[in-house]
Amino acid sequence: MNQKVKQQTLQFLGLARRAGKLATGEATALAKIRQQEVSVVLLAADVAPATKKKFSDKCRFYHVKLDDSFTRAELSAAIGSSRSVIAVTDAGFARKLSQLLQL
Repeated sequence: MNQKVKQQTLQFLGLARRAGKLATGEATALAKIRQQEVSVVLLAADVAPATKKKFSDKCRFYHVKLDDSFTRAELSAAIGSSRSVIAVTDAGFARKLSQLLQL
């Protein structure tokens, strides 16, 4: 992924956060996945292997798109709080994010 697309994606995440269309944190994101209220999940590339496996399995089972091309620091800076898992709860935001990330 080139730097321009990466920057646009992180800025878009900040916009989604301000609009209240994100579920952040492991427990909240897992609950939203199980309730089938998300269609895109961003997982930090530097999370523990067990966390990566848990989210990849859940996303595969519930047909949720998963991206792990950002670090925890990048995701945290984009939304203004320290998080390694971000779930997009709005269909419009998820569609635009999928386009940006080419998921």
